[in-house]
Amino acid sequence: MKEKIQFYIRRIREGRLKEMISQTIWVYTYVRKYWLSIIIYTGIGLLGTGTSLVMSLLSRDLVDIVTLRKASELLKTFVMYISFSMFNVIVSQILDYISAMVCIKVDNEIKSDIFEKMLLTRLEPLMAYHTGDLLTRWSSDASTISNGVLSWVPNLVINFAKFVSALAVVLYYDPVFALLAMAGMPVSLIMSKTLLSRMQSRNRESAALSARMMGFNQETFSNIQTIKAFDLIPLYVRQLKQFQKDFWNLKKKYQKLGIATSIFMSFVGLLVSYSCYGLGIYRVWTGTISYGTMTLFLSMSGTLTGTLHSLTGMVPSAIGITTSAGRLMDILDMPREDYSEHRMVEKFYKRNQDVGLCLDIRDMDYAYYNGTQVFQGTSFHAAPHEIVALVGPSGEGKTTLLRIILALLEPQRGTMEIYAESRRDDKISYSPSIRQLFSYVPQGNTMFSGTVAENMRNVKPEATDEEIVACLKASCAWEFIEKLPDGINSMVGERGGGFSEGQAQRLSIARALMKKSPILLLDEATSALDVATERRILKNIMKDEYPRTCIVTTHRPTVLTICKNVYAIRNKCCEKLSSDEVEKMLHE
Repeated sequence: MKEKIQFYIRRIREGRLKEMISQTIWVYTYVRKYWLSIIIYTGIGLLGTGTSLVMSLLSRDLVDIVTLRKASELLKTFVMYISFSMFNVIVSQILDYISAMVCIKVDNEIKSDIFEKMLLTRLEPLMAYHTGDLLTRWSSDASTISNGVLSWVPNLVINFAKFVSALAVVLYYDPVFALLAMAGMPVSLIMSKTLLSRMQSRNRESAALSARMMGFNQETFSNIQTIKAFDLIPLYVRQLKQFQKDFWNLKKKYQKLGIATSIFMSFVGLLVSYSCYGLGIYRVWTGTISYGTMTLFLSMSGTLTGTLHSLTGMVPSAIGITTSAGRLMDILDMPREDYSEHRMVEKFYKRNQDVGLCLDIRDMDYAYYNGTQVFQGTSFHAAPHEIVALVGPSGEGKTTLLRIILALLEPQRGTMEIYAESRRDDKISYSPSIRQLFSYVPQGNTMFSGTVAENMRNVKPEATDEEIVACLKASCAWEFIEKLPDGINSMVGERGGGFSEGQAQRLSIARALMKKSPILLLDEATSALDVATERRILKNIMKDEYPRTCIVTTHRPTVLTICKNVYAIRNKCCEKLSSDEVEKMLHE
């Protein structure tokens, strides 16, 4: 016993109790909006508890009426019993309806809020989590909370009311019987304390393993072409079976504990029940109580035992809710992006959309969260009506620089500004709000499921068919889209399915042009195209009268001949190359 006390004191010192309290408060912020529904739910539940109690008393009266042959009271008592039974069925259905409706509302609100907050979380700390883990936290953990919080407080009140009312009835008729019926309570409390720490550990292990399985499944189906191409099907089947084995072993370990606990508690319950039966039979035999009263005692004994088990069984439910809340809080407590300057940037763009915008970076330092230094004292400049190229070996930081430009990553030092070409003093400071000034075509296939037109209208919902066709022509995508039976209404599969890599790149560029942002970023966006098509697209982009600033990353020297300036990323810096250096690069 001393070791048990020391264990719980140690857990409290470790902050587990404080942690559970903070998680409970966090859950409360979502539930408090539905207090009225929860109160109604609880009230109806208490009404059902009262109805059940009345039915138990009527059941006692029916038994006594039959055994004592009081025919005059039989019909009235029987009608009342049937009426209360029907009323109890209606109450039960109303409870189920309210529970389902409010649960869906809470689940939707929690998931939509968490979905938005995850998207608003800064990119770099979020990238430390596997997408499968994020998906598990968003779906499974949010559902655990929404399903649990609605029923937990009402069920606590309802079960407690059942326990107290049943105890009061039994105490009123026979205190000795009440003490005997509650003999299993100390055992239940001891067992619940024993299971507490094991339940916490199980929930964390189970959630972590579920996240790993979700990530494995997601990656498998996303890369099924690669798996087939490398003949990796047997390997992935073995890996899945290993995950399933690990999950089975985890469940088996805790299932054995659950079975042993259930058997022990069942024996205790049977011992208490049979003792109650024996006492009831003895009291009836000696004429102390009637048959009906014995029936009432046995019914109340079952209610006491059942509600006590329900109350102790709510402990694991509470642990599950707080564990899920903690997993979500890990994500939602990360630093959030600030979009408070969105309107200011919007006004800035309207003032300067006809003159174009310059991008200027000076003395910028950036290092990853793990401490790896990527840039040190880097400067970069791009102006309207020109293409600026970023070159350098893979892994030197070209994509990272574009992410910094997009305010997806935050440098530790330096100045970054966007200003009007003709008015240097009219400038805007860097924040996530500046992304509305950019169009971005990242590496890889980034098309969404849906039609070509729907993909275009994702960035400009009001776009006409003519505007869509014009952007497709500028990106040299119209030459294959117009040949399709459905034209711009042709379906695009997941990750650009149904189109070649080069075609998907041209569609991605068309979508970026549709946004018509003053600054266009192309990250190896033409790598799957032939040189002639690549040059045509870039020339189409720049011959547009719109004052666009275009920044491209590329490994192709041929692109450099149409670039106004070329920057090479080397030695953690961004160096502007001279015309001679560019010419030498072309020859080499």
